[in-house]
Amino acid sequence: MLTLAVLISGTGSNLRALLEAASDPDFPARIVVVGADRQADGFAHAEAFGIPTIMVPYSEFASREEWGAELHAQLTVWRPDLVVLSGLMRLLPAAFVDAWAPRLINTHPAYLPEFPGAHGVRDALAAGATQTGASVIVVDGGVDTGPILAQERVDVLPGDTEHTLHERIKPVERRLLIDVVRRIATGDLDLSVYDTH
Repeated sequence: MLTLAVLISGTGSNLRALLEAASDPDFPARIVVVGADRQADGFAHAEAFGIPTIMVPYSEFASREEWGAELHAQLTVWRPDLVVLSGLMRLLPAAFVDAWAPRLINTHPAYLPEFPGAHGVRDALAAGATQTGASVIVVDGGVDTGPILAQERVDVLPGDTEHTLHERIKPVERRLLIDVVRRIATGDLDLSVYDTH
């Protein structure tokens, strides 16, 4: 059974989808802890499913590195097989990425390497793209530059706003994430091939 730690910053909609998937006895992964860099609304999902939570408030640390070291220390207690970034809106320090990669994955609302960064949906619209997408990647030292594990195209429709487009991308992101976690858990996807240590 693959064990997961999920890190969030906000409402945790991807977390909710993962929790629902993992509640199926046939799903080969379980979430053991949910963490956040602030008091996140998504903690309510964890509590609804009886999953422990940890909070490491970014604002209480003098540097990103000190925050990352404490987050790493708290996660290590739970010994997760895989760390899933689910809307964590913080760049992780290099030492944290080095400690967990390639067992550290993230979703992104674009068809990478197109439109990396915090505003992938907005950037796709600004560029006049007719298609964007969703991706699941291994986190590396760059911004959305890690190996791509899964991705799928999503059409940009006439009249789309950032909100309407993002709302259509989110279900694709969730489906891809659940599938990637399942494939890692069953051994169909071997993350060790992405290990650069």
